[in-house]
Amino acid sequence: MHRFTDKRNKISDDEIWLVQHLPVFTQGHAGNANHLRQPGVIPVIKSDRGGHITFHAPGQQIVYVLLDLRRRKLLVRNLINLLEKTVIATLARFSIDAYARTNAPGVYVGVQKICSLGLRIRKGCTLHGLALNVSMDLSPFLRINPCGYFGLSMTQVTDIVPNTSVEEIVPILLNECLGRLESDSPLVEIESWDPSIYSVI
Repeated sequence: MHRFTDKRNKISDDEIWLVQHLPVFTQGHAGNANHLRQPGVIPVIKSDRGGHITFHAPGQQIVYVLLDLRRRKLLVRNLINLLEKTVIATLARFSIDAYARTNAPGVYVGVQKICSLGLRIRKGCTLHGLALNVSMDLSPFLRINPCGYFGLSMTQVTDIVPNTSVEEIVPILLNECLGRLESDSPLVEIESWDPSIYSVI
């Protein structure tokens, strides 16, 4: 992501990367070591994204959005809203009722978190993105305070709709994201936004 962003110019194409990671804890720019309680053998990697600590593993779909915000005339708060709405619309296709919170970035089902967000803005361009829990081992989340919140419970798609696969989720997630990025209609801005969460520079 950093090499891609370093080489970008005003006419470089935007890209969306769909990836999954081997088990790893990532500590965001605002991270506090106290939120990492018992990492065990799982490696801990410091990341320059915004936010605190989270966990990645196979079965979690990560979407890295590498966009030129200046060219798109897109505010960071609009992009956050766009990503949250992308996930909410995707989950709705599986009859999962999800929502976003103005004071705690991400997507939630009931009191549990199902998707985390973390961005960095450099040279007017975005790095990092979202991580949607689909069908993974959630137990390592118990070793941390996810996203810096003590006692926050994490959930995933297969806990709500069993036997759902990442392969089913990906095309819907991508189409929902692209549809919103290509839309000419104005995006709804969230009412309150803390830029420190997203490490905007």
